[in-house]
Amino acid sequence: MNQKRPIAIDLFAGVGGMTLGFEQAGFDVLGAIEIDPIHCAVHQYNFPFWTTICSDVSIINAMTIKNLSHIGDRDIDVVFGGPPCQGFSSIGKRDPKDSRNDLVKHFIRLVLELQPKYFVIENVPGMATKNNQIFLEEIFNKFNANNYQIQTNYRILNSANYGVPQIRKRLFLLGAKSNLPLPKYPQFLTNYERNVNFTIPFTPTVSQAISNLPEVNYYPELNYKDWIKVNYFEHNDYVQSILNSSDNFSYQRIYDKNLLTSSLRTKHTKKLIERFQKTPQGQKEPISRFFKLHPEGFCNTLRAGTPSNRGSYTSPRPIHPFTPRCITVREAARLHSYPDWFRFHVTKWHGFRQVGNSVPPLLARAIAKEIIKALDILPIKPVVRYRLKDEERLSFNNSQAASYYNIDANVIGKRIKKKQIT
Repeated sequence: MNQKRPIAIDLFAGVGGMTLGFEQAGFDVLGAIEIDPIHCAVHQYNFPFWTTICSDVSIINAMTIKNLSHIGDRDIDVVFGGPPCQGFSSIGKRDPKDSRNDLVKHFIRLVLELQPKYFVIENVPGMATKNNQIFLEEIFNKFNANNYQIQTNYRILNSANYGVPQIRKRLFLLGAKSNLPLPKYPQFLTNYERNVNFTIPFTPTVSQAISNLPEVNYYPELNYKDWIKVNYFEHNDYVQSILNSSDNFSYQRIYDKNLLTSSLRTKHTKKLIERFQKTPQGQKEPISRFFKLHPEGFCNTLRAGTPSNRGSYTSPRPIHPFTPRCITVREAARLHSYPDWFRFHVTKWHGFRQVGNSVPPLLARAIAKEIIKALDILPIKPVVRYRLKDEERLSFNNSQAASYYNIDANVIGKRIKKKQIT
């Protein structure tokens, strides 16, 4: 068995949920491609030792990716990513002919150009519905005709079965070159069905994920900034599992462990606070339809809402189980299995979209570990440590981020502000 750190590329990287999961499994994700300059800036902050490429995948090619990522002529072990899924989503109209589905075809094109040993496509379960079978068959046929095989017995995985305290289902398509063994789907690591007597551990609960975070309402400074120095309680098993477990092969980040970040408070009206207070745990507030988390339950699926060019709609955010307020970005990140060193954009609008758009790192790690097994590689745990810096990138507005990456500021579209429930 070879001992090395295999090479990966992340397409449609966002802020890096899959990047982080694959890093934790032992991969060096040398290149990450993302079209949104604000997401790119945050991704580059969290992964300063690799290359973040701010580009539209529909116009980039393999040679550019290899050159910018300093891969050169080295073999690529895996290409992974989640092409935008609005055409398949159960939220809104499902349309297999939606132009945004063309990005799946560009994913395929780049895989065939980059020639990795393995690939992983992540998408919403709606991609596997009966109406989309022809589209899936086109994907399978395209790979089969180009010296790749794909796991046709595809599976929809729930992140709650992989240590994430959130009910979140996603489709994963796993593929390999024709002369290589197909990777297996990961077995359950945890079990969120509390009434089933499994031998594997139960999924951590909402309380285990966020109970040791300081209550933001005690800190008036968080009305105008997203961070503050605090004294943390001792981390529990869940927090340790996303920070530094024995099977975590990520590069260590040097950061201030007493810095509470991504915790800008939300200003609610008195009437809304009263409604939140009256809402039973585990049920929806009847007017806003916001779900109130139950401390011994699991988070509902955290959604991203729409991007700026489609109305800037913010999806309903869960209500904290004990305090009558919406959860913070940091609390959402905990419920998504992000470690506390991972930073997001300082605004709530961007921060929640960045969490909601991403694959939970623990789920991505479980997939990545199966690719490691198929490669027959023993990953190396790095000893080098990196200090996270250049925090100004976390507060870039769209124009600043676009200027930093030298791209058109309207690549995503102007933000259309809409009145939100507060």
